Amino acid sequence: MAKTGWVQTLKKIKRYRALFLMMVPGIVYLIINNYMPMFGVIIAFKDINYAQGILGSDWIGFKNFEYLFKTDDAFTITRNTILYNGSFIILNTVMAIGVAIMLNEVRSKFAARFYQSVILLPFLISMVVVGYLVLSMLSSENGYLNMNILPMFGMEPISWYFEPKYWPYILTIVQLWKATGYLCVIFLASIIGIDNEYYEAATIDGASKWHQIRSITVPLIMPTITIMTLLAIGRIFYSDFGLFYQVPLNSGPLQPVTDVIDTYVYRGLMTLGDIGMSSAAGLYQSMVGFILVLLSNYIVSKRNKENALF
Repeated sequence: MAKTGWVQTLKKIKRYRALFLMMVPGIVYLIINNYMPMFGVIIAFKDINYAQGILGSDWIGFKNFEYLFKTDDAFTITRNTILYNGSFIILNTVMAIGVAIMLNEVRSKFAARFYQSVILLPFLISMVVVGYLVLSMLSSENGYLNMNILPMFGMEPISWYFEPKYWPYILTIVQLWKATGYLCVIFLASIIGIDNEYYEAATIDGASKWHQIRSITVPLIMPTITIMTLLAIGRIFYSDFGLFYQVPLNSGPLQPVTDVIDTYVYRGLMTLGDIGMSSAAGLYQSMVGFILVLLSNYIVSKRNKENALF
């Protein structure tokens, strides 16, 4: 039996050898870029001494993790990270699906391509540039809002970079503006792949556009939505560093609502210069993300099996 299995395997390799050869560059890249650097995980458990090297440095166990869990700011940065990323996952998905559906209804090829390019453009802009664009809108001295918009409503100028209460909304708007285009393109590709016969049959049956979206479009792109959501959940403990550091311009008064794990660790690294603490934070983020992906995938798989039974 074992010999027969090997023979079958060799036959499959021979039959699909072209596909296996195409996989080689990706596998090599994955090993070099993702698996070989995993050796650096050991840094999180050592007191790094550059003279002694990684292996020669003293082993200190979980003491580096105390940097995250015993600080007074641990709850704040963890809360901000989870709440921001959780809201981004929901809002980005809803917004991207809505925009993708609207773009799919544009019949002019030129107009469709133009709108797609305009929507995708913010995703390609550096977050440093975005930070200065936001500054041009919110500057206390000559920002567009303070100089033009607020006076129209009889409101006094606002010192935006000293008022934390506005920034959860500002960061959410900036993130939606920047990230919606990328997700929109992915969902649009899925929608375009849907057979038009479904919509034609629904139209004959008298279904409105809303019913077609709810009963045809969304269910058929649900696998794509699930995959993108699982990928986002896996990085829920990772934040867009530029969004939370560059856009608020590292303003001290805003840190209670803009500080996340990534920015906190960066400030700690710049202040203390302890690479072990930063590595511990990175490992903590990776492990939690990995567990969340497995848990989410298990829940989705279980739900799909239950739906299949009924």
